[in-house]
Amino acid sequence: MAVQNKVSLPVIKRLPKYYRYLTNLSADGKDKISSSELAHMMGTTASQVRQDFNCFGGFGQQGIGYKVDVLRAEIGNLLFGDGEKLPTILVGAGRLGSAVSSFISRDANGYKLLGVFDVNPDLIGKEMCGVPILPLSDLDKFCAEHHPEVAVLCVPRQSAMDLAGELVNQGIKGFWNFSHYDLSVEYPDVTVENVHLGDSLMSLGYRLRNQEK
Repeated sequence: MAVQNKVSLPVIKRLPKYYRYLTNLSADGKDKISSSELAHMMGTTASQVRQDFNCFGGFGQQGIGYKVDVLRAEIGNLLFGDGEKLPTILVGAGRLGSAVSSFISRDANGYKLLGVFDVNPDLIGKEMCGVPILPLSDLDKFCAEHHPEVAVLCVPRQSAMDLAGELVNQGIKGFWNFSHYDLSVEYPDVTVENVHLGDSLMSLGYRLRNQEK
């Protein structure tokens, strides 16, 4: 399905949610779904659903709706491409890194974890999700040999600042960044997904404290 012009970031960010709901619908044996039904699940409007899908040429027929498995496959093609997983490394093998590596290995379609790096000598030589934990000093050599395209940063802000330029120079094209350092400011040509768990938690607190009684 050809993409019409450049797709906006909000639309891109809704694609995984569509895919998740369609996966659940397929597992429940649902064969077809209308834009109105899908909009209700998404918390949006039928018009928004149709506009989103029109960015990619549209997936259904007016008045007929969408075949769940076909729509799921089409969106899956957009999210995962030809099925070849993106070669990925993770920096920071602490508790957060352990949880994130488990998620990548088990649940995150489209990524292949090649190596994990840390500076803690007690962790070097162990494995995380079947992947060896290597010393950070081996990073350049590893990247030159294996050519990873994605780096997952589970390190403090200063460490991310120190590492980012080196990783970009080593060919990293995208970051999944948990470091509280906004890489996209310094490296605008690199694709960055910043994850701020604290921001999400504070947003929840604000909404709870300020909701209408």
